[in-house]
Amino acid sequence: MSASSDIIAKKCASTLSDDACDEVNDILQNMSTVETDVVVLVCANCGKEGDDVKNICNKCKQVTYCNAVCKKVHKKKHKKQCEEHIKLAAEKHGEELRLAAELHDEKLFKEPPAEDCPICFLRLPEHHTGRVYKTCCGKTICSGCVCAPVYDDQGNRVEDNCPFCRAMDPTDEEMVETERKRVEANDPIAIFNHGVYYRDGINGFPQDMDKALKMFHKAGKLGSAEAYTSIGIAYSNGEGVEVDEEKAEHYYEVAAIMGCEFARHNLGLIEMKAGNMDRGLKHYMIAVRSGHSECLNQIKELYTKGHATKEEYTKALKLYQTYLGEIKSDQRDKAAAADDGCRYY
Repeated sequence: MSASSDIIAKKCASTLSDDACDEVNDILQNMSTVETDVVVLVCANCGKEGDDVKNICNKCKQVTYCNAVCKKVHKKKHKKQCEEHIKLAAEKHGEELRLAAELHDEKLFKEPPAEDCPICFLRLPEHHTGRVYKTCCGKTICSGCVCAPVYDDQGNRVEDNCPFCRAMDPTDEEMVETERKRVEANDPIAIFNHGVYYRDGINGFPQDMDKALKMFHKAGKLGSAEAYTSIGIAYSNGEGVEVDEEKAEHYYEVAAIMGCEFARHNLGLIEMKAGNMDRGLKHYMIAVRSGHSECLNQIKELYTKGHATKEEYTKALKLYQTYLGEIKSDQRDKAAAADDGCRYY
């Protein structure tokens, strides 16, 4: 607040009520704010003021001139200041990039949350034959619970019924139609599966990579990590899009953050190929903790070639054993023994 405004405020205090005085103070404060917001452009060379002082330094963007002549005259005098501004701006930008990279890595290398079976509440196996997606209710159930006996509400054993919602299992023809309903309900797994059908031209779907990618993008936005992995693979192999390794890596990273171990495995390979052994090993370790046995083999190979220490390989073995301890159950073992299609590790 200016000195004149301060005097007015003091005078009003003795003649107005408290509420009225507060109102006047607010008005004066707003007036002073408006005054301080006014920016007067001044030529750095001749000192001319006005709205027409718009010829700005092309390098540092910090000083203005009234015309090109003043800019040229002032060039030598401004050179040191200009270089200092550029240096500080570069340092600031570099610091911003460093912090952004740190935040990105913190997110990228964070262990993703585990997914549990909705029936037995044990961790779902990473192996694809250890889990089954049910189109009737949209639940992903472990092989042990799928193969376990199912009973109706009267205690009678029933065959071919979903162990979660008790609906009759659909036939192959009915399954696609049931899955269509799940697609309409924005189920990310069903949408991803339809993307696979379009990509591979199966289950009565025409092979159409454009439609497949649209499905993958939609499923990814709804939470399907596998969908983003599939987009990454498409960019890696040039399937429906031009080969773009940067975009492939981007989608692998998105998928890995969401919990896809296969995407994490691919990131490990990319880092190893680039010579970033430490980063590649980090990816492999996280994938091993999530049950990706191929990454355990990769770490073993790194150890034999001298790129990983004995302690790191031992740690990987312990991480995988921890994972196995979380997924093993008698019910799942019985299912795997009865049907090799139910093997879960």
